Amino acid sequence: MSKTKMTLLALGVLLVCMVTPALADVGCKNGTFVGSYVRSGANPDVWGDGSGVSHTNVIQLTLSSDGTVYEQQTGFPDIMLSSGTGTPSVGSWQCRADGKLVVTVILSVYVPTSDAAMHGFLNVPADLLLLFHSRSTYLFSVTDDNTITRIEARSRRYAPAEDPTDPNGGTLGSLNISTVAYKRLAASDADLLAP
Repeated sequence: MSKTKMTLLALGVLLVCMVTPALADVGCKNGTFVGSYVRSGANPDVWGDGSGVSHTNVIQLTLSSDGTVYEQQTGFPDIMLSSGTGTPSVGSWQCRADGKLVVTVILSVYVPTSDAAMHGFLNVPADLLLLFHSRSTYLFSVTDDNTITRIEARSRRYAPAEDPTDPNGGTLGSLNISTVAYKRLAASDADLLAP
């Protein structure tokens, strides 16, 4: 074999070795999805009386490089003593072999004690009361470097006396296959440079 053919063959083998790992790093395997994402949530009638006062909620999702997850809905603190609230969701993420991203989080939901009688509680002071814990598992596809799309979701609901750390406890809800896109909250100095 000539020296030119040997060189071309060596270059070909080198290119295949370089390209193959890059092709294998699909979805979440390349790690570029780590970061903070946002999406718009519901904008409900805040007072519930048809007054037209509505707030657009933002769902904030942070996927950290250490495998932890933090998700918060900005609308939770709105009139919490009148309509209830929830805690931020905390949990972890894992990359599946197919490049899909699995996220599992737990949150707590509270109702105002003015609604407590509806839930079987009597003679409680004006405050918030734990209604249930929710353990949710989401499946995301990594659409591109700035977008992840939730393609499946399912939750388990745990009554206040049940153990929400039991992955098989509580009551399993139905599978939600509606898609929801989260966009990376990208750092930009555009506003600083605007006239």
